[in-house]
Parts: sequence; structure tokens; C-alpha cells
Amino acid sequence: MKKKTEKPTSEAKALSLFLMAYKSKDPIYKEKAKRINRLWDLVVAEEITKDKYLAEVQQTIKAYGGYTEIIEKTVQFYIDKTGEWNLKGDDRYCIDAKKIADRLLKK
Repeated sequence: MKKKTEKPTSEAKALSLFLMAYKSKDPIYKEKAKRINRLWDLVVAEEITKDKYLAEVQQTIKAYGGYTEIIEKTVQFYIDKTGEWNLKGDDRYCIDAKKIADRLLKK
């Protein structure tokens, strides 16, 4: 079996961080996080296609209000918890989250 180094999309990263943040508040988020992580493991193991995984990610993101909404909720969660937003990076998710964090911290 060859090892893939492919990373999930920005949308998948946003969903994963959102579910991770809120899993302590409601078991539904914890179960959904397990499901999404299990699906990614199946993609890496080439047992399902990435398209099937991305369809599930998009459906779940839509159910929680969309990409921007879940980023905003995630950033707000961590700002409320720690008083700041620490995630840094140059991928799309980190850039989008930083913009939202800057806006929320100015309020």
C-alpha cells in the first residue's frame, strides 16, 4: 500500500476544527467529527474516492451554515475561550480565519 501525503481541503479543515471545538458542548458534534475523520481515513486508504468524501464534507458544512459561518463560529469559540486567535499559516483556511478573527477582536 502506498502512502498518500495529500491533505484535506480548506473546507474539510474548517469543518474538522469546527467540530473539534464544539464536540465538548454536544455529543452530536463529536459523532460527526468521528464520521468525517473516518471518511478521510478511507480516502487515504483508497477505499472511497475523494469526491465522495468532499460531497459529505460539503453537505455537512451546508447543514452548519456554510464555510464562512463555521469559520466564524470556530474563531469566536476560541476567542471566547482564550481571548485570542493563535492559528497561523498561509493556507486558505488560516487566511480566512485570520480576517474573521481580526474583525471579531476589533468589536
